[in-house]
Amino acid sequence: MNDFHDIVSKLIVWYEKNARDLPWRRTKNPYHIWLSEIMLQQTRVEAVKPYFQRFIQVCPTIESLASAEEETLLKLWEGLGYYSRVRNLQKAAQTVVEEHGGNLPADYHELRKLKGIGPYTAGAIASIAFSLPYAAVDGNVLRVMSRLTADARDIALASTKKAWEEEITSLMPKGQEGAFTQALMELGATVCLPNGMPKCEVCPVREHCLGYKKNAVLQYPVKSPKKPRTKEFLSVFFLAYNGKIAISKRGEKGLLSGLWQLPNCSREKALPVALNEWGIITGEIKNMTSRKHIFTHIEWHMDCYFVDVKEYENNGFLWLDKETVEKEYALPSAFKKVWEEGGSLLEE
Repeated sequence: MNDFHDIVSKLIVWYEKNARDLPWRRTKNPYHIWLSEIMLQQTRVEAVKPYFQRFIQVCPTIESLASAEEETLLKLWEGLGYYSRVRNLQKAAQTVVEEHGGNLPADYHELRKLKGIGPYTAGAIASIAFSLPYAAVDGNVLRVMSRLTADARDIALASTKKAWEEEITSLMPKGQEGAFTQALMELGATVCLPNGMPKCEVCPVREHCLGYKKNAVLQYPVKSPKKPRTKEFLSVFFLAYNGKIAISKRGEKGLLSGLWQLPNCSREKALPVALNEWGIITGEIKNMTSRKHIFTHIEWHMDCYFVDVKEYENNGFLWLDKETVEKEYALPSAFKKVWEEGGSLLEE
């Protein structure tokens, strides 16, 4: 990129004038920057804001995060999905307390050793919090750079991402590493948009963009198609007994591991068989709305049932009132609509 000096300086000037006012941008606190980057993975900025504020109120320091009850953290994370992120966050916090005196290390390679911190997050923390010359390359940045240079390499390949990490690191302006990192992120998030026409008319580096000059911005980035998602067909149950609702804990491995859920089974299993296995002796079954929930690699297709339980045997479920579950237990988003509909039926 022969004119990279112009691109870098224009991006930083543009960013300083146009950056969105986000809570984690008002500080150089490495913990806040780390937390925001973990929350922003797979989640929109506007959705993250209230979660971020709540989280730092309950866990204002790395030490408080390290010592928090897991159920508290899962409840704070409820609705963000990918719950392994918050579990890894706590494991990393415990390492930081034990090995670094409670302070995130100002060293890219030490950051990479922490649980849940990959090249992107380490680059973001290193450059934004510590002004170190390391790139943070995500989908936004890959899209921006691919269009700027009309680069037809497949961004789904690890080799392409690695090459751009090295290239962008070499472009880092001394003393403004964090501003450059955030400028690239901001351009991709607000101007050089995915899924439709980017806002080229307001792009600060349009005159340098080869994709724009070729009238071919939508041809970039090049990305090989994802494998189709696996479909799983479930029966999900809202079991209610004298105002109490049954929840159960998922196994320690696999999708949504270790999280609370509404009882469910494969759709192949007959309803009476499933209820009998759970110790439900008698109950009235009502059909609820069938639902679909999409994970990254899996689709759940759910037939849903409200069961007014009349008699049951001890079955290992936790039976709690609706308010207690909503206040203290994290239910994955996959079950939220079922929970809401079941709650409405419970009140009828």
